[in-house]
Amino acid sequence: MKKINMAILGAGNIAGAMAKAISGIPEWVNAYAVAARDLERAQSFAKEWGFAKAYGSYDELVKDPQVDLIYVATPHSHHYEHAKLCLENGKATLVEKAFTANAAQTADLIMISEEKHIFLQEAIWTRFIPAKDIVQKLLEDKVIGEPVSLFGEFSVPIAHVKRLTDPALAGGSLLDLGMYSLTFASMYFGDDIVEVSSKCEKYETGVDATDDIYYTYRDGKTAHLRTSFVSGPFNEGTIEGTKGKIRVETLNNYTAIQVFDTEGKLTAEYPIPPQVNGYEYEVIASVKALQAGEIETKEMTHAETLEIMRQMDALRKEWGVIYPFPGENGTL
Repeated sequence: MKKINMAILGAGNIAGAMAKAISGIPEWVNAYAVAARDLERAQSFAKEWGFAKAYGSYDELVKDPQVDLIYVATPHSHHYEHAKLCLENGKATLVEKAFTANAAQTADLIMISEEKHIFLQEAIWTRFIPAKDIVQKLLEDKVIGEPVSLFGEFSVPIAHVKRLTDPALAGGSLLDLGMYSLTFASMYFGDDIVEVSSKCEKYETGVDATDDIYYTYRDGKTAHLRTSFVSGPFNEGTIEGTKGKIRVETLNNYTAIQVFDTEGKLTAEYPIPPQVNGYEYEVIASVKALQAGEIETKEMTHAETLEIMRQMDALRKEWGVIYPFPGENGTL
C-alpha cells in the first residue's frame, strides 16, 4: 500500500501537536493537507509544518481524492459534525478525544463506519503509547502481587480557557481532563463496574469543575478517579497491590513509571520509550489498521470508545451537567 496522505481538519493547538508528530514519522505518512475555516490560517499552518495543501473550508478537504486519513482537531463539541462529514465522504477518520459530546453521537458515527466499512478511530494517545504496556506487563508479572485499588487524578487550573467552561463547547473537566483518569482505570482494571459513587462541584457556567468518581468492580477492586480545572496541577496515577504499588507520572503521556514495596521504598524505575511527542503512535496504529483493511485498531476499539462515552454520560446525568446538543437524552 502506498504511503498514507494524512490531513488535519482544524488548525488550532492540538492540530499543531499532531503536525509535529506527523513530521517525525515521514516513513509512515505524508503531511498532505490542512483545512481551516479561514484560508489564510490554513496556509500559515501548512507553511509552518510543511503540508502540501491548504484549504479554507472543510468541504474542500473531504472532497480531495488524494486524502487517505483525516485527523479531526476541532473542539469536541464539533467532533460529531466533522467526523460525520469525513465518513460520509468516504474518508478514514481519526478523531481527537473526547470522541463526541455524548454516547448517542458516538454510536451514530460507529454505525456509519461499520455500514460503509470506513476506518474510524478515537485518538486518545494514552491507549497507544508503548509506556502503558510496561505497566500492563508489571501487573501481569504480579510485581505488586494482586492489584487491589487504583487512583488516578488529572487536575490543572485552566479555568481561563473558554472551551473548559462553556457548555456550548461541551466544557467541563470530565470530557477534557477526566477521561484520562477513566482511561487509566479502564486500561488496567477493565470496565466491569458494579457500583458507582460520585460527586461534582460545578463552575458558575453549569459545567463540572471538580469531579470525584468512585468505582467498585465485580472482582472487588476499587478505583478513585479525580479531575479538576480549578485546582492542581496534579497528574499521576497509582495502582496498589498486595505486595507493593506502581506509580505513574502524567496520566495522559507517562513521564515516569515507578514501583514501591509495601513499606513505600522505591524498588524499581522504568525508562520511558523515546517519542516525537506521543501522538505518533496513534497515527502509526491507524496506518497499520488501514493497510490491513480494518475499520478500528486493537488498541482502542469502537466498543471501548462507546463504553467510556457511556460512563461519562452517566456521570454527567447524575451531576445534572447537560449540553445543548442532539443526543443528550440518549437518542439523536
